[in-house]
Amino acid sequence: MNILLFGKNGQVGWELQRALAPLGNVIALDSRSSQYCGNFNDPTGVAETVRAIKPQIIVNAAAYTAVDKAEGDKENARCINALAVTEIAKAAEEIGAWFIHYSTDYVFDGQGDTPWREDDATGPLSVYGSTKLEGERGLQQHCSRHLIFRTSWVYAARGNNFAKTMIKLAKERDTISVINDQHGAPTGADLIADCTAHAIRIALVNKNVAGIYHLIASGETTWYAYANKVIKIAKQRGLELAVQTINPVTTSAFPTPAKRPANSRLNTEKFQRTFNLTLPEWQVGVERMLNETIG
Repeated sequence: MNILLFGKNGQVGWELQRALAPLGNVIALDSRSSQYCGNFNDPTGVAETVRAIKPQIIVNAAAYTAVDKAEGDKENARCINALAVTEIAKAAEEIGAWFIHYSTDYVFDGQGDTPWREDDATGPLSVYGSTKLEGERGLQQHCSRHLIFRTSWVYAARGNNFAKTMIKLAKERDTISVINDQHGAPTGADLIADCTAHAIRIALVNKNVAGIYHLIASGETTWYAYANKVIKIAKQRGLELAVQTINPVTTSAFPTPAKRPANSRLNTEKFQRTFNLTLPEWQVGVERMLNETIG
């Protein structure tokens, strides 16, 4: 079985190369791939890649994720997050392939304190959120065999992440200010990749699982509480830190071009029930990631 993976070098894409390998032959592409087009600025080109390879499974981990930059770069964000996804969906339907795609809690308006369900009304606050929502709809409209996983607060041991940033700041400063009015669950790219591989196995024998699912770690926290957890573990590991105080502040203390949702909680009951998996508490993955990065 051929599996076509777009966005191989992103946080989730990197982990997917490992997680998907037991399922079949993984053809992993990014925007710089030469033999096949993996550049989502070329929607026709990536669709032709699908038609040329004719994979049984397409997994898209490519996206325009520079949330603030997207506010002034709407056409480029829309091309990558919506138009290319739609063209791939059309090609996937032609060849009868499953199309697995990742979306975001940014499709919601971030209000309230109840975890969002898959069928709740959407209302994106940013260009990033609106283009990701358009991509969801294009995929739903044009490809019947689809799995859309909305996720949030994604991190990975590889590359930069919030935890590493906090540790860096904690080494340099005696006081750190961290936002305390945004709520979500830090979710490891490795968890997303492993859950994706499992869901694909189920989908291949039961096409009725097609649809949208929320996929994040269990529990919830704020960036402030997350930072405190990270600093506590770093100290336990013997790191020398300068920080003495971590101040909780509101979102308004760090104004950004794109408005952030205050409520990034996602209800994962549908995913856990459909695919018979238990999603671990967010602390489990964060501690594992820190063990890997701190030593």
